[in-house]
Amino acid sequence: MKRGVQFGIALVGVTLLVWLGWLTLEIRKQSVLEEAAPADVIVIMGAAEYRGRPSPVLRARLDHGLELFEQGLARRILTTGGAGGDPVFTEGAVGRNYLMSHGVPPEAIMLEDEGDSTVHSTIAVAEIMRRSGLRTCILVSDGYHIYRAKKMLEFRGLEVFGSPRSIKQETGLQDWWLYLRQAAGYALWTAGITI
Repeated sequence: MKRGVQFGIALVGVTLLVWLGWLTLEIRKQSVLEEAAPADVIVIMGAAEYRGRPSPVLRARLDHGLELFEQGLARRILTTGGAGGDPVFTEGAVGRNYLMSHGVPPEAIMLEDEGDSTVHSTIAVAEIMRRSGLRTCILVSDGYHIYRAKKMLEFRGLEVFGSPRSIKQETGLQDWWLYLRQAAGYALWTAGITI
């Protein structure tokens, strides 16, 4: 009996590791896939801001979203991200201000500025889109982040086209670590655990 329980536990552990490995490879595939297509809105996932200025990562995401907007793929942009510990600025508002300073009309920009995680931001984005009658979006973020955020938005009934910001794609240990971390985050989310 004891040996059977140990075998069962080992089998479950191996199955989870194989699934996590497969998920990591799927995240890697999605990270370089450009799916941008005409949509209702471009959703730009937040990243760090420094006293009202976008970090290099956030700026790159905003520039990529701006490029898609200028190509006419959507008539609206939705910036996301809460305060992240900043008592004055939010990632979403910093993103909005940056886009306006680059010629995007204020009425074309929607704002989600309360999310403190990917889970919270995607829930808020889905609600904003639902209330506005929007069903399709181009999701802009770093490549490693697209898969998880895309699945969370799709879970809420949206049609999502991933569009990773332009960066040199590497396959070094740091990149695989990012893919694995996203796989673990996605696995926990599917189990109902929010991180």
